[in-house]
Amino acid sequence: MLSFYLIGAFVYCLFLVYLRVKWISEAAQDRYFDQPQLTAGLLIPVRNESPNLDRMLCLLGKIEEELEEIIFIDDQSEDDTFERLQELIKNRKSYKLIRSTGSGKKAALQSGVAAANTDLILTSDADCQWRSTWLEQMKAPFSDSSIQLVAGPVLTEGDDGFLADFQLLDWASILLLTGFSFVKKKPLMCSGANLAFRKSAFLKVGGYAGNEHWLSGDDEFLLKKIHQFFGKESTHYQFKKEALVRTQSETIWQAFFNQRIRWAGKWRAHQSLSHLLASVTVFLLQLVWLGSILFLFEGILGWAYFFTIWALKYLGEKFSLGGILEYYGEKPSESAFLWTSLFHPFYSLRIGFGAIFGNYSWKGRSIRGNVNFEVNGTDRRGI
Repeated sequence: MLSFYLIGAFVYCLFLVYLRVKWISEAAQDRYFDQPQLTAGLLIPVRNESPNLDRMLCLLGKIEEELEEIIFIDDQSEDDTFERLQELIKNRKSYKLIRSTGSGKKAALQSGVAAANTDLILTSDADCQWRSTWLEQMKAPFSDSSIQLVAGPVLTEGDDGFLADFQLLDWASILLLTGFSFVKKKPLMCSGANLAFRKSAFLKVGGYAGNEHWLSGDDEFLLKKIHQFFGKESTHYQFKKEALVRTQSETIWQAFFNQRIRWAGKWRAHQSLSHLLASVTVFLLQLVWLGSILFLFEGILGWAYFFTIWALKYLGEKFSLGGILEYYGEKPSESAFLWTSLFHPFYSLRIGFGAIFGNYSWKGRSIRGNVNFEVNGTDRRGI
């Protein structure tokens, strides 16, 4: 058993090294694209965002001239988001505000796509920050007519402290797996905070039809449908720093857990065996790491094995995730890597069990099972 753990930890470390090498190698390739002559619009769903509207509009000022239209879709806000936003954008010609025809983010985006009059559609969130180069980098791959969807990188930005560090490193792990899966032409996921697609492709695959009852996954389900319908060359990952989008990190642990449980809760919806195996493998791996704690009861040799195993885990994660973050100009402290490596198995199990059994709340909505059912015209949700 001791040898099994030691070999497993060594293989895990080597695998992370391999992922980093492949990721950095692909990111370093300066693939040239002509700038396509295509119109582009940005969709931003909003729900209870009144305190953030001034900041959002200020940031959008950096990119608004590059966009033909910016459409906000109000997702049944319970505050004065709609009224305030309507007043703030009344003199901005390229800005539109509509109400969602349904409930939830998918319904909001579906309404936005229907209202859009551009060749390309980009999606993002109200708490994001965009560089002035963002649109250019996200549009460029569409000069290749075979490309129907482009995914871009997302990292958090927030206050100092372990929670902020943990979210940054967690996002780095998402970028690592996302970029690698695109390189292998088997994309696993993407983020709707930084996504672009042809409107024609969205309509061709039927948008979110077939999975609209799942509360989250608008980005991931659309990615899978386009990849399956148009083929492996139809999706592209834009690694470039200039395409990076920043999103605000959560300020309390419970909000962060709720967010991640919401993301993970759609595991039942996937028809892909590879996706299921990847999810199960990650879950079981956390049990393996925590199981190594039993070595502490095996005397001096057990302690030596325990610290060697966790040292390999820490070094592999620091090397791989550190490489991703360094590429985007981030350099977390040594303690951030150490505490994240130690805490991550507990966090993963918490999210895993929450996705299977848990109820939670998100933006004022009570969620059970991550399934979106409207009951008697209200916004109550449940199985």
